[in-house]
Amino acid sequence: MPEGDSVYQLARRLHPLVGLSVSHTSLRVPQLATVSLNGRVLRALWPYGKNLYMQFDEQILHTHLKMEGTWALHPVGTRWRAPGFSARVVLHFDAHPTPLELVGHDLGLVRLMSATDYPAHISQFGPDVLSPTFDHEAAARRLRRRPERAIGAALLDQSMLAGVGNEYRAEICFLAGVHPGVPTGEVDVDTILDITRRVMWANRLSPVRVTTGVRRAGETTYVFGRGGKPCRRCRTPIVKDTLGGVDRGGEVGELERFIWWCPTCQPTPPQWRWDSRLSEASRWN
Repeated sequence: MPEGDSVYQLARRLHPLVGLSVSHTSLRVPQLATVSLNGRVLRALWPYGKNLYMQFDEQILHTHLKMEGTWALHPVGTRWRAPGFSARVVLHFDAHPTPLELVGHDLGLVRLMSATDYPAHISQFGPDVLSPTFDHEAAARRLRRRPERAIGAALLDQSMLAGVGNEYRAEICFLAGVHPGVPTGEVDVDTILDITRRVMWANRLSPVRVTTGVRRAGETTYVFGRGGKPCRRCRTPIVKDTLGGVDRGGEVGELERFIWWCPTCQPTPPQWRWDSRLSEASRWN
């Protein structure tokens, strides 16, 4: 599942393209179908939260992976590993001795902006968790603006904090001993942010996302994806339900996402109940 660390690693992998010029452009989205970047040089490439930015001279290409997006980089003429109809961005670069082809498949967002518009654009996001200069205090101020909001929903809101996705949300709440449905005003926001920064920074270069300290398959998470299985700490069955969230990076509005938690390690708020026979939860409205 693409989260901030996925895009961070992607940007590192694609960074060798910086300084190369574009020889072929195919932006396969209606609003950009006639745009050409041919002859332009890729001046910079960087991540911000779940977003990837590529600056071609005075223009910036902004893309978002959403749930299914992938990028592939290979020599021009190499057979694609994904169907052609899924390609949204195709760029050829004048690399030597072999020209390179960059293909973005199933991208959830593709748009082009002027470099002068970037500061205003980026102001819609909260601090990037994986920035070398992550602003903890600014992120805390944003999270505290809505104390009534569930901490699990706030963590997914990219306008509060950029980079956290559903897997990290579940693991962060477990490590903090907090149910994801608890109002933000009732949790220690500084502790939440310290855990967020620590676990995401530790995983920023790892091909396998690990929060338990164990890299063996099936043992990398505490609660994420483990509905009905015993808690690794107390053996209580993990509970699964849904909780609303916001993904500002993709501008898709309010979402219902799955959450997982241990009802012993993460005390359940009074407005929640669960059926232990099913290890599934439902909310009292």
